[in-house]
Amino acid sequence: MIRPFQHQDTQQVLDIWLDASIKAHDFVKASFWRDQLDNMRDLYLPNAETYVYEQAGKVVGFYALSEKHIAAIFVDPACQGQGIGKQLIAHAKQQRSILTLAVYKQNVASYQFYLSQGFSVVGEQIEQHTGLLEYTMSTGI
Repeated sequence: MIRPFQHQDTQQVLDIWLDASIKAHDFVKASFWRDQLDNMRDLYLPNAETYVYEQAGKVVGFYALSEKHIAAIFVDPACQGQGIGKQLIAHAKQQRSILTLAVYKQNVASYQFYLSQGFSVVGEQIEQHTGLLEYTMSTGI
């Protein structure tokens, strides 16, 4: 079930974000992601429209929207490959007619996933915190 984020979901969402970030971005030091936890909790989550995927009473995935931009979309690594990410993207498409997101060029699995979900590359840039190349992708082409 996908539902709006509630404050009591915060720790589960942060745990998913950290675990999935470290797994998906093995080309970035894990300490970088750990150092971002406070910002995720105190800045990003409170300022985004966030939805969680709940399964058997436990949050196992989420996405966060900032206007039309998917600022975050993550699934618990133990639950990946079950279609949860596809359901989260489909739900996001119901919220906005056009979606954008950024994905590291080196994150090939996520890049391929977004292509399969109807996103196309519309630009590329250097991500300011890591200095790594990332693509901007959109559904609105």
